[in-house]
Amino acid sequence: MNAPTAAPAARQKSRIYAMSAAAVMTALTCVLAPLSIPIGPVPISFTNLAIYFSLYLLGWKLGTLSYLVYLLIGMFGVPVFSGFTGGMGKLLGPTGGYIIGFLPMAILGGLAIERFSSRGMHFAGLALGTLVCYVFGTAWFCFVAKMAVIPALSLAVFPFIPGDIAKIAAAMAIGPVIRERLLKAGLLHT
Repeated sequence: MNAPTAAPAARQKSRIYAMSAAAVMTALTCVLAPLSIPIGPVPISFTNLAIYFSLYLLGWKLGTLSYLVYLLIGMFGVPVFSGFTGGMGKLLGPTGGYIIGFLPMAILGGLAIERFSSRGMHFAGLALGTLVCYVFGTAWFCFVAKMAVIPALSLAVFPFIPGDIAKIAAAMAIGPVIRERLLKAGLLHT
């Protein structure tokens, strides 16, 4: 008689764990993203590192949802964007395209992580997602700064490639280990 009620209770508990994990990763993004290194019109940000970790821990759906909640928090003025800024002005500014570009980055990278077991495919998916983010960001940067593509790439993309590769490598090395430990501890459910 307890079996029929146990299944819905287990599903409810699993949903609560998933939403809690997404909230924790949103909070982590809110902490890491404002920590930036200003090197020009586009700062070095740790936002993508937080997203890469979220994708390993939560999967593409919850990882993307986690970032979307972060984005909404920042849109409403909470200073969670790079340099402790927030609001619509940041999204409409020169780096707004990168902030929006993190959404397709999360989807593409997360799908690669979920659908493939090969580390090479994980890297390819995260790199492709990052490339799409660069495209969104650079297009918007060119529009707002009224700059040609090549100079914009020199300012806003090329200097970031080595660091972004290092962030992907860090997430690939640490993310699966943390996920496995959380699963074993019963703190994360698939």
